[in-house]
Amino acid sequence: MIQIVDQSRLRGLILRPVFALTILPFFAASMLANAQTPSWSAIEAARSAMAAGVEAAKNGDLDKAAGEFRRAATLAPKVAASHAALGSILLAQNKFGEALIELNEAYSLDTSDISVDLNLGRAEASTGNFAEAVQLFRRALVASPPPLLTDAESIAFATALAANKENGEAESVLRSALARDPGSASLNDSLGTLLAKSNRFGEALPLFQRAISAEPSYSKAQYHLGVALLSLNRPQEALMPLQLAATAPEDSFDVELQLGRTFSALHQDAEALKHLHRAANFRDSKKSSNSLYALALALQASGDSKAALPLFDMAIKDHAIADGSALINDAIAHVQTGDTAGAFPLYERALQLGPDTATLREDFGVAYLQKLDLDHAIEQFHAGLAIESSNAHLHYDLGLAFKLKDDLTSAVPEFERSAQLDPTLPDPAYALGIIYMQQGNFAAAAANLKNATALQPENGDAWALLGSVLKDSGQPADAAIALERAIALEPDQPSLHVQLAAIESQAGQKDAAAAHRKIAADLSRAAQRRQQASFALKSGRALLDQNKLPEAIVQLNIAAQAESTLSEPHHLLADAYARQGRPADAAIERQRAAELDRLPSAANPQP
Repeated sequence: MIQIVDQSRLRGLILRPVFALTILPFFAASMLANAQTPSWSAIEAARSAMAAGVEAAKNGDLDKAAGEFRRAATLAPKVAASHAALGSILLAQNKFGEALIELNEAYSLDTSDISVDLNLGRAEASTGNFAEAVQLFRRALVASPPPLLTDAESIAFATALAANKENGEAESVLRSALARDPGSASLNDSLGTLLAKSNRFGEALPLFQRAISAEPSYSKAQYHLGVALLSLNRPQEALMPLQLAATAPEDSFDVELQLGRTFSALHQDAEALKHLHRAANFRDSKKSSNSLYALALALQASGDSKAALPLFDMAIKDHAIADGSALINDAIAHVQTGDTAGAFPLYERALQLGPDTATLREDFGVAYLQKLDLDHAIEQFHAGLAIESSNAHLHYDLGLAFKLKDDLTSAVPEFERSAQLDPTLPDPAYALGIIYMQQGNFAAAAANLKNATALQPENGDAWALLGSVLKDSGQPADAAIALERAIALEPDQPSLHVQLAAIESQAGQKDAAAAHRKIAADLSRAAQRRQQASFALKSGRALLDQNKLPEAIVQLNIAAQAESTLSEPHHLLADAYARQGRPADAAIERQRAAELDRLPSAANPQP
C-alpha cells in the first residue's frame, strides 16, 4: 500500500546548512578553548579543511566535502562545528548511521545549535527512530524565535509524527509547509500520502495531481496517484499513472503488485499474472509480511493459487497478520492446490482465533467435502447454518454432502431451500435437475434444468442433460434445440451428436442424422487417437530416458502417426536417431518438428 513518505526522495533533498564561512574565524578560538590544544599548524590545517569542505559542499561535491570535514573533525575532535558539518554531509549521502554518530557528537559538544537538532531529527526519521525524531524536532521548535522548517524537515517531522499515530499534528505540519511552498512536489505528495493512509483518497487525489504537475517525472507521486485511484475503484484511470511509475529504475515490487491488482480489477487476468509474477521476483527478505500477504491475495484473486501459497505461508509466520482472515485465505490456497490436509490445521487455528463465522464454517466444510469426509463436512455446514440460517450457499453445500452420501431425502430440501433463498444461483436448480432425472421425474427435472440454463446459459452440461430429459419425455423438437445449444458449447462430445442423430432419424431427417453420426464417429476416432498418442508419447519419453532407443523409436513413431499435428514426437525421434548414429533420419525429424512448431497452437496440441 502507500508509504507515508517517499523516503528516497526525502533523503535527496538539500539539508539545512549547519555550517558557514562565518564560523571559520571562530574555529581557532574553539580549538584553543580545548584542554588539549593542538599546534598552530593543526589549527590552520583544520581551518583550511573546513573552508575547503564548505566550498566543496557549495559546488555539490559531497564526497570531497565529507573528506575535508572528516579531516577537520580529526584535527579538531572537540569542536562541534566540524562534527556538525560532517554529519550534515553524511546525511545528504544517505549514510544515516555515520551521520547520527557525528551529529550526536556535535550535540554533546554544543547543545545550543538548533540546526544540529533538526538534522538529527531527519537522521532519526530516516533510520526509523520516530519517537526520537519527534522529540528532537519539538526541542528545536521551542527556540525563540522558532526556526522555519525546510520542506525536507517538515516531511521528516510529519513522517515521525504519523508513525507515532499523531496524524493530526502531522497533517498540520505539512499544510503549514505547503502554505509557504504550495508548488512543492514532495510536500503535495507527502500530504496526499498521509491522507490516503487514512482512506481520505478523495482529498489526496488533487495533491498527487499537483505533485505530478509540478514534476511529471516524480514516479512515486505517479504510483501514489495510481493506488489512490485503484482504492476508489477506478482501475481504468489508475492504469496510466502506475505504468508511468513502472518505468522508474528502482525496485518496483510495489508498482508491479498494484499493476497486477489493477489488471485483475479490469478482468485482464493474463496481464495481471504477468505483473504479479514480476512482483514475486522482486521480493526479498526486506519485504514486509504485509507486502507478501497483499501479493498472495492478488495472485489468488487472479487464479494462481500455486504461486500464492508459499507467500501466504511466509506471511502468516508473522503473528502481526496471522489473524483469522489471513489463516482462512492461506487454507483456501492449500485446498485450491490439492493440499487439503495442510488446510485443516489452518482452519482450526482460525476457529480458535475467531470470530466463528458462517463463511469460515462453509470453507472448512468444503475442505472436508473435497476429502470426501462427508460426516465432518455436514457437521461444519450445520455449524455455519446455526450462525446464519438463511445462507443459501451453506444450504446448497449441505445438500451436496447429503447427495454424495446418497441421502436424497435430506439433499432435496436443502437444494430447494437454497434456490428459495437465492433464486439467482444456478447450482441448486442443476443439482435438482440431476436428482429428478435419476428418479425418473422428467417433468420436475426439465423444469429445474431449464431454470439452470436460464441462469447459466454457458453451462453445456446442463443443456446436454436438458436435451436428454426432453428426449426421454417425448419432446423431440425441444430436445433437439437443447442438444444443439450443448453442441455449440461442447462441440467435441460425440454423445451429443449421437443423441441428436437419433432425434433427426425419428423425424425422418436422414441426411442430417447421417451427418451427425459421421461427426460422432470422427470425434470418437480422434479421441482414441489422442489417447493412443498420449500413451505412446509418455512411453517413448520414459524409454528414451532409460536409453532404450529401439523401443523408444517404436513408441514415438506410434505417437507421431496417431496424432500427426504433434511436434514433440519428432523432436524426440531426432534425439533418438542422433544417439543411434543416424544423422540423416535425425535431420528429417528435426525438419518435420520445426514445420509443426510453426503451426498455430490450436493445430499443434499437446497430449
